[in-house]
Amino acid sequence: MSDQERRDSLADQAAAWVPPWERPAPRTPAPDDSGATAEQPDPAGPIPSKIATTGPDLGTGAPPEGWDPTKISGESGSDVGTSGRNPADQGSGEAATGGVPPGRGRRRAVPEPAPAPVLDHAELRGALEAILLVVDQPVSELVLAEVLEQAPERVGAMLDEIAAGYTAAGHGFELRRAAGGWRLYTRPEYATYVERFVLDGQSVRLTQAALETLAVVAYRQPVTRSRISAIRGVNCDGVLRTLVGRGLVEECGTEADSGAYLYRTTTMFLEKLGLNSVDDLPPLAPFLPDDVEELADATR
Repeated sequence: MSDQERRDSLADQAAAWVPPWERPAPRTPAPDDSGATAEQPDPAGPIPSKIATTGPDLGTGAPPEGWDPTKISGESGSDVGTSGRNPADQGSGEAATGGVPPGRGRRRAVPEPAPAPVLDHAELRGALEAILLVVDQPVSELVLAEVLEQAPERVGAMLDEIAAGYTAAGHGFELRRAAGGWRLYTRPEYATYVERFVLDGQSVRLTQAALETLAVVAYRQPVTRSRISAIRGVNCDGVLRTLVGRGLVEECGTEADSGAYLYRTTTMFLEKLGLNSVDDLPPLAPFLPDDVEELADATR
């Protein structure tokens, strides 16, 4: 076929083409005598595939206003959204989703934790007393406040009130600050009865040498082993090992000049004596001899 004949054929096909919106509705196939349906030919004739894909540029009728071939044939995938509409008509992803970027869901508001219940006066007092009865070492106000979920200031005020109430009532025990915390202690005036019940004939007291060594460490800490021996006038290595083994004394570094180990009292020491800090130790001045300065000069 020559080029002229090919152009004439294409022109004839374009002239005979009817747009889809101008075609008549398809007819229902009429059954024949045998019960089979006979296919009715389309009066508009077959549509060439090439004309169908090129759009209305080759047609004779005018397409409707705003007609876009990419919206029907789907040839341009980059300009058509998933719903068949132009993305320009839909707007940006944030506008289409109400300000939320595509692919991201709306953030759910995180609910605020419920506030801790405020215990009344009687319940707070009872809870503190119950805890203090089972503790085996002094417990601080912050720990008690965290356990009870109450303000530390309120817990501290309640502890002071409980301690004052025990003292005013004359109980055989008292609530006392010791080693940076609070703990129940028996009163000193009943120590004889408590000692008789606890010891029951057993001797667990420290020796005189151990008490003297412990006193030197308590009042002169941090102190070296040689300094303790010089103050007592005898070797204290064995006694010091005993105090360390019982948890009353511990090492706390070395001396800068000599490199000797330094010793100090422990938290257990404060707990056993019922002291809050070493500053609560009684002064030594009333127990010193009158000629202490002369004795000190003689030992130099």
